[in-house]
Amino acid sequence: MRVTRARLGLALLMLPTLIVAMDVTALLLALPQLSADLGATGVEQLWISDGYGLVVAGLVITTGTLGDRIGRRRLLMTGAAAFAVLSVVAAFATGPLMLIVVRALLGAAGATLAPSTLALITSMFRDERQRGQAVAVWAACQFTGGALGPVLAGLLLEHFWWGSVFLAAVPPMVLLLAGPVLLPEFRSDRAGRPDPAGVGLSLVAVLLAVYGIKRLAVGSVPAVPAAALVAGTAVGLLFVRRQLRVEAPLLDLRLLRNRPFTAVLVALVFAGIAMAGTGLLVTQYLQGVLGRSPLASAVLFAPMGLGVAVGTVVAPALARRTRPTTAIAGGLVVSALGSLLLVGADGAGALPLVVAGITVLALGTGPLFALGTGLVLGSVPPERAGSAAAMSETGNYFGGSLGFALLGSLAAVVYRSRTDGTSDSLAGAVAAAHRLPDGRGAELLHTAREAFTAGLHVTGAVAAAVFAGLACLTLAMRPAPRTTAAPVPEYEATRP
Repeated sequence: MRVTRARLGLALLMLPTLIVAMDVTALLLALPQLSADLGATGVEQLWISDGYGLVVAGLVITTGTLGDRIGRRRLLMTGAAAFAVLSVVAAFATGPLMLIVVRALLGAAGATLAPSTLALITSMFRDERQRGQAVAVWAACQFTGGALGPVLAGLLLEHFWWGSVFLAAVPPMVLLLAGPVLLPEFRSDRAGRPDPAGVGLSLVAVLLAVYGIKRLAVGSVPAVPAAALVAGTAVGLLFVRRQLRVEAPLLDLRLLRNRPFTAVLVALVFAGIAMAGTGLLVTQYLQGVLGRSPLASAVLFAPMGLGVAVGTVVAPALARRTRPTTAIAGGLVVSALGSLLLVGADGAGALPLVVAGITVLALGTGPLFALGTGLVLGSVPPERAGSAAAMSETGNYFGGSLGFALLGSLAAVVYRSRTDGTSDSLAGAVAAAHRLPDGRGAELLHTAREAFTAGLHVTGAVAAAVFAGLACLTLAMRPAPRTTAAPVPEYEATRP
């Protein structure tokens, strides 16, 4: 009976995991339509799309530790209720400013969900093997949501207005009202007093850093994002210094003394860099070079998210046959091979190679996200699970943002060098080609597409090198030392 209730609880936890991941990507297809209806300027469109992710990244550290203190189930339920209400408000927004504010509030609600669900899994599944399977399912839902978000948005936009993209999140969040029946409550007896100063420092540091990275990725004036990065780093150092001094830190940085814990976090960040960078280039390649529509591109790109989902599901079976670190390293080698397929993408056979490349690349990362996250959670006592989950999620966000900035900038350098500085972007070249006579337009388009393809090849090669390096790092990890956990009530005993 206890196992059945735990599995039903896990199924319930997958709802917010799936929806939050979908909400990050679904808006990309809805943005042109809602911008036209609301009259949003270019800057307002950036804030509408970025506001959600920025706030999630800024608050995930705070909410991960907050759940340990006030109760993980309570935080999850509160966040889900707020997410449902705010989704309705966003669907009926009357202007750009209103939608920007609501998206930021949705980010605050979304930041409570991912670390809460992951930390609750540690409370519900105390057996290491069962916990590993549960984390794999959690990771699979997260990446499936990211893959299906644009596809669902495209289907909804064919029949309804842009607000339907937000309303799709409401029914799953309402189902979470069953939480008190299926989910245990957990809070740490050693919570300590809140740390408002630490909350403020963490929020400012992450917001400035992620904002700077994102603005560098879109090619804005370098001075502004560079200043944001410097300021974010300075505030981050103040945050670290404070966390090492206070008695009850918001984020327990002592966890980083555990070498496997730290190695997995590093791997998650760099895998995120490689995946985000290749994803950025491939989505533009499908549309700008191969000429596919946004919806068709979303469908063709979906195997990347689904590949990770499949990889996470099979990861526990691999771990039963070999050491987790060996399974992770083997998967990363597969990802490196998938990245190399992108290097060969060109000409008439480019589409099959690109789709196969992103699928194989993503499939290989599955063991890292499933088993690596399990290693992170298994390396800490249960009362620190929220803090560990927060660090894992923060690593993912930073990895994605860095991937857009670093590999996106690298591809842009390659593109400009191949066009001799006559074109800044593929999108600009496509727009300019339509205004030129047929012959000159076709020549410009051919040059721009060849240059962008060269950028994709370089990105694939860099991603392959990153994955190969991470495989070596993973093999060098020592097994996580066993930690004496504080007594935690059994699953049935936590039911109110």
